[in-house]
Amino acid sequence: MTQKANLFKGQAKKKSIPPNRHGKAPVIRKGKRFVKPSKVTKEMDADREVSKFINHCNEIKAATLATKDGGQLGIIKQPQEPPSK
Repeated sequence: MTQKANLFKGQAKKKSIPPNRHGKAPVIRKGKRFVKPSKVTKEMDADREVSKFINHCNEIKAATLATKDGGQLGIIKQPQEPPSK
């Protein structure tokens, strides 16, 4: 049995804020960090190909909707510069 009351099973020790961070903001991590898998299987490659195909199809559908007359989406074209002499 432990002698310290806050180290019993199921009770985590709470991290305390340091008294002085010298003006540094606390580090905030947003989202989960992507970790590359150690093994790449055939199923993972197949899933990647399927997702690429689906994304490509979605992009084509959005582009066709944007180019139609009365479409709610708009494709922004780069302004063409006049040729310099």
